Amino acid sequence: MRWKGDELMERQIYPLNAAICAAAAVVGKKESEGPLGGEFDLHDVDDRFGQDTWEKAESEMQRRALSLAIDKSGLGAEGIDLLLAGDLLNQCIGSAYGHLEFGIPFLGLYGACSTSVEGLLLASLLVGEGRASAAAVVTSSHNCAAERQYRFPIEYGGQRPPTAQWTVTGSGAFIVMPADRSPADSVLVVEGMVGRVVEKGIRDANNMGAAMAPAAIDTLTRYFDASGTCAEDFDLIVTGDLGREGSAILCELMAAEGFSLGDRHTDCGRLIYDPLTQDVHAGGSGCGCCAVVTAAHFLPRLRRGEMRDILVMATGAMMSPDSVKQGQPIPAVAHLVRLQAPRGEN
Repeated sequence: MRWKGDELMERQIYPLNAAICAAAAVVGKKESEGPLGGEFDLHDVDDRFGQDTWEKAESEMQRRALSLAIDKSGLGAEGIDLLLAGDLLNQCIGSAYGHLEFGIPFLGLYGACSTSVEGLLLASLLVGEGRASAAAVVTSSHNCAAERQYRFPIEYGGQRPPTAQWTVTGSGAFIVMPADRSPADSVLVVEGMVGRVVEKGIRDANNMGAAMAPAAIDTLTRYFDASGTCAEDFDLIVTGDLGREGSAILCELMAAEGFSLGDRHTDCGRLIYDPLTQDVHAGGSGCGCCAVVTAAHFLPRLRRGEMRDILVMATGAMMSPDSVKQGQPIPAVAHLVRLQAPRGEN
């Protein structure tokens, strides 16, 4: 049975009246040594950020990223009405402990690696509808914390297959305001689409690209169909962390659907590391991957007018340690936002 309006909701594109007025990216040692290393705001030399556990280090990354973004915005913590944050750890403890000192009303999010765009979409809806004058979005991942939760502790020394991706140690933070009240150099958030949960029988926790690519295809084809656009209408179509494996699947199956991405597609998981000098197998992944690359690399390019109109789509594998142990297939989701250059650059 289908309720009236189901088909419309499945294709829904949300018009958004929001802008990103400030952003910050904090990363670990390996990320600072990659091709984008000079673009991040801050990095740590041993991934511990002065803490005695990996989980505390992730919380400290979030704290520093949000502090930097708030400082850049000039609003102060008291000027932020809502904080939307999430990470990969059980019960999102990285976010909860990381933001204790700020005193900002908190909405915890879990979209796995899609959390950064989920947060941007929700924050943009809230500020655009006048529910908040400013909202912060923060996400993070830490390689050592995530590996011991989902697979094996790094001390175990388990061999990783070629399809495996390297969880990014990083945290990205964004300050979102209504577009008509934001500074002139703010990057506009003009549209968004909420992803659907998609599962295609992938059970391999070391092949996130294959698990997440179907969700990316679902969201992107729905967006193209609903908007009447195609890849050539955008400067770039950015995916969050499909890596080399998932990116190849995305491009091949999108072409089969009649949507050639050509040279318009790029992936944050492929950009953040150098595959020739850094042993990351299929590329980067994790909540922090799309967040730090978007904050440090794509937003500045939009502000400088090097690009005018891009889609950013973060993908997340919605698995848990228990579902993997039980042999369950891995469901995934992909959320999308459309970002445009500041008003003066359009």
